[in-house]
Amino acid sequence: MRFVTFFCFFGMLWSWGQAEPIETDSIPKKYLIVVGDTITKQSIDLDEVLILPRLRINSGDERRRYLILQRKTLKVYPYAKLASERLQSLNERMANIKSKSKRKKYTRRVQKFVEDEFSEKLKKFTITEGQILIKLIHRQTGSTAFDLIKELRSGWRAFWYNNTAKLFNMSLKIPFDPEVVEEDYLIEDILQRQFQKGNLEYQKSHKTFDLYALNKLWRQKKGQ
Repeated sequence: MRFVTFFCFFGMLWSWGQAEPIETDSIPKKYLIVVGDTITKQSIDLDEVLILPRLRINSGDERRRYLILQRKTLKVYPYAKLASERLQSLNERMANIKSKSKRKKYTRRVQKFVEDEFSEKLKKFTITEGQILIKLIHRQTGSTAFDLIKELRSGWRAFWYNNTAKLFNMSLKIPFDPEVVEEDYLIEDILQRQFQKGNLEYQKSHKTFDLYALNKLWRQKKGQ
């Protein structure tokens, strides 16, 4: 069964060597030789490397579930990222539109653009992928899909969209909560590892999660 698009409105290191510091009579600064160039710095700024905790997988079934969730998360995350970007752009533009009618007109234009551009792709999502997308929209924006529809369209439409979602065992009101829901913890683990590997483009989320703290929390819950 395929996911129904209730919310289409939202889609080298350089080689270097370090020489001993060179003292001079006239310039009281230390030098570094970097690929044949002399610079007046005592250190080189490098990108921060985040060391992530080891994820414990205790069985083949757990590994299979993690890999399936990873595949679905990799597929869905770019759309949650897009939704967050569109929402930010929409809010920035709306702040400069005073007329209520013009605000509604602009909202409809944005929705139509997103629908035309991504609806066919979103229709190919499975129900579980759709639910992951709903969670990730909350992770990126801080608002549930239900609240976004209510704010951008109407409470009545949000109500009916959510009722329709229930027919597919989904909810537009479900938040992203990796401290309470194990699947959400695994999704957060997947995201942070894929950001580090460069397989997903990082976008700051509404709330920052400490993966070490989450890892410790879930190990305690499982008695590990």
